[in-house]
Amino acid sequence: MWAETAARLAGVAGAVLGWRPADFWAATPAELAAIGVALAGETGAPPPDRATIDRLMEMFPDG
Repeated sequence: MWAETAARLAGVAGAVLGWRPADFWAATPAELAAIGVALAGETGAPPPDRATIDRLMEMFPDG
């Protein structure tokens, strides 16, 4: 579930904000949360926590 959420967030960051993968992975959870709230309103899903992001970075390295 978290991998799918991270993939969607990365896609949104790339498509809407023009972020490269490195920009997405360097973003803090607070930055991702702010983007999520701005795009989805208060009903948006919470962003992944730091431990989840770290785990996803290990699972899907950008090289």
